[in-house]
Amino acid sequence: MIEALLGFAAIFALALLRIPLAFAMGLVGFIGMATTRGMLPALTSTAQVVQETGFAYTLSVIPLFILMGNFVARAGLAHELFQAAYAFVGHLRGGLAHATVAACAGFGAICGSSIATAATMSRVAYPSMRKLGYSASLSTGAMAAGGTLGIMIPPSTIMVIYGIITETHIGKLFAAGVIPGLLTTGVLMGVIALMTARDPEHAPPGERSTWPQRWQALRGIWGVLLLVFVVLGGIYGGLFTATEGAGFGAAGAFLFALARRRLTWAILFQVLVESARTTAMLFTLLIAATMFANFVNLTTMPGELKEWITHLGLSPIMIIAAMMLIYVVLGTVMEELTMVLLTIPLFFPIVTSLGFDPVWFGVLIVMIVQIGLISPPVGMNLFVLNALLPEVGLGQIFRGCWPFVGGMVLMLIVLIAFPQLSLWLPSLMR
Repeated sequence: MIEALLGFAAIFALALLRIPLAFAMGLVGFIGMATTRGMLPALTSTAQVVQETGFAYTLSVIPLFILMGNFVARAGLAHELFQAAYAFVGHLRGGLAHATVAACAGFGAICGSSIATAATMSRVAYPSMRKLGYSASLSTGAMAAGGTLGIMIPPSTIMVIYGIITETHIGKLFAAGVIPGLLTTGVLMGVIALMTARDPEHAPPGERSTWPQRWQALRGIWGVLLLVFVVLGGIYGGLFTATEGAGFGAAGAFLFALARRRLTWAILFQVLVESARTTAMLFTLLIAATMFANFVNLTTMPGELKEWITHLGLSPIMIIAAMMLIYVVLGTVMEELTMVLLTIPLFFPIVTSLGFDPVWFGVLIVMIVQIGLISPPVGMNLFVLNALLPEVGLGQIFRGCWPFVGGMVLMLIVLIAFPQLSLWLPSLMR
């Protein structure tokens, strides 16, 4: 127990010294293993983790989905998604903000990255919102919160990583995210409606589109619909695995970008480099987290923590609620992916021992990550928007995100109270 606690303390100390968390976790994991088991076992374990992670077939789904999202972004489909959404909801007060959230949901169905979704939509939606006099807080809040839908609506990089770490069926995780993703989209749009109802100065109403204009706008997103249908439909229908679906998706996105004449040799090189860089970052984190998890599992901490929680006398659902509260607090001070990688080895055995479905817990984890991504002071989406929109102050971005944080916390409570919202679709899979 003491060794594991010292390990966690060492990681936080190294993080305060501005050492990248991947290196901090890997270093602490290696030293901990060497201290408790010896240098040779530590070297052997490290080599095994690096080899198994680098050559794992299931992990190939990560670069393929990243590649698919990058091709789609380069093909310019984000603009068509935004225009199609605006054609249907633009007449509402705050219609551009509603359209931004809806477009983020559509883009999330082919991207899988929250940061990429928020960054892409900021380029597409913010100029229009600024032109029509939308408040900076509403605009940035909608873009930051909408961007998080990229990791709940499948395909999702976070779900893939969770599935690999916990050996949970990735296809079922994807299916479990559909209904919560759509409900979260509705909740975020509800937050926009409340904000604009309380303070109409946030946003003016737009013009109502005619039905011919709406059908015309829908014609521009047929590529997105086809890609989502082929990839997710094939996975849910059992026609191919998540990895094979990612391969189909990446190839389809490449052909679509090629057909739209959006690819040059220079852009193709940029897409490949960007995808490789993101993949390398994620794999480095995975390797480091696995090394640290192996060290923690060798200590008595997981067993003692499980025994301590059991003796508290709390009901199982109260234990889950306490975990979620811990996650919400951690999400305000830690980078979200690192937080998940650090805590899953501790919490997941407790969750399964209480009899809860790992697929349901995976959806809760994704929702926690969504909340963390827009929670000051370290929400990644907030800093992405601050970097892309230097004319908007960080204080304005922080103020704009809080109502959306509240909406997501409400959604988390609903998902805890009604597990079938997450488990119904997976139960239908073959």
